[in-house]
Order: sequence, then C-alpha cells, then structure tokens
Amino acid sequence: MAGLRAKQKADKTRRILEAATTLFREQGYDSARIEDIAEMAEVSVGTLYNYYQNKGDILVATVAMEVTEVLEGGARIVANPPLNVAEALRTLIDQYYDHSLYYLSKEMWRTAMAISIQQPETPLSRRYTELDGQLCAQVVRLVETLKARGVIQAGVDAKAMGEVFFNNLNMMFIEFCKVDAMPLEELKARVNAQHEPIAALISSIKIV
Repeated sequence: MAGLRAKQKADKTRRILEAATTLFREQGYDSARIEDIAEMAEVSVGTLYNYYQNKGDILVATVAMEVTEVLEGGARIVANPPLNVAEALRTLIDQYYDHSLYYLSKEMWRTAMAISIQQPETPLSRRYTELDGQLCAQVVRLVETLKARGVIQAGVDAKAMGEVFFNNLNMMFIEFCKVDAMPLEELKARVNAQHEPIAALISSIKIV
C-alpha cells in the first residue's frame, strides 16, 4: 500500500512539474498562475500546495529534476571517461549543456538564478546552491579519475583543477542564458576552446 501511495505521489509531482514547465514556457514565469498549473496537471489547487508553497518552489524542483538526470548521465561518463583530458571534459560538459534546455527555457534559468542570488537564505536558494555543488563535485571526480588512470600529471591538484573547469562552464552557461539568440553549439564550442589549452597543460600525454 505504501508503495502505491509513493507511486501516486511521484506521478502527481511529475504532472505538476510538466504542467508548470509547459506554462512557464508558453506564458512566462511571471504570468503563469498556480491555478492554471493545477488545472493542467489535473490536481486541485489545494493538492498542489501540499507539494509546493509557490511558483519558486516549483521552479527549483524543476531545476532539481534537471540536475538529477544530468548527474545520472554524468556518472556513467565519469566511471568510464575517454582517456584524453580535453575529450573527457568535452563529453561530460556537452552532456550537461545538451540536457539544460530539456525542461527549462533560458528565461526560466534566469529566474532561478535571480531568485538564488536575491534570496540567498531561502530553502530555494540553498537548494540551488546545493545542486551547483553536486555538479562541481562531479567535474572534480572526473579530473580525479583521469589522474588516477595516469592521464593527468601526478602533481596536478585534481580538486582545484576540477573547480576551475566547473566555475568556467558555469559562468559561460550564465552568459548563454543571458543571450536568447546564442545557440547551444556556440556555447559548447567556446567552452571547449577555453578548456583545450588547460587540458593540454595538465595532460601527462603530450601530443607532438
């Protein structure tokens, strides 16, 4: 019985998030109404409020769903990465970027970022920061894995270098979200071009 309730709860949660992302895209985050989200999700407004207190909670839950799926895909890459620093980074980061607009539009990302900065002590902001930390930790694990397999020089600080790569890919994603006209392929190409020289410097395998 408990398993059935958990399944029903997960189903309602998914319907609410899918309805919200649809309306956020169609109407804009500010214009979308809780009542319309509930109607599209086929739940009562009261039920929706049992799950989420406001639109901000729904938005961060969508970000969490996005990041969870990205981390799952990233874990498979980190477990068996290409044995080339630049290629391994590109494979992981492209997976992040390719999934980034699956649930969220650029406007939705901008809103989530703004809320996390403007209200740093709220649960929503803390959750956003926590998700960023999980992504950063995964990039660090990739660098650690490559170092353990002899692809990166032994003297390289894997944690510091992973944080450098993450901070750059995160900053570039923010810039991407600011510019509606920028295509995803341009973002990926620019980040790869920025990372390639660093990857060459720390690689234990020098290409002549």
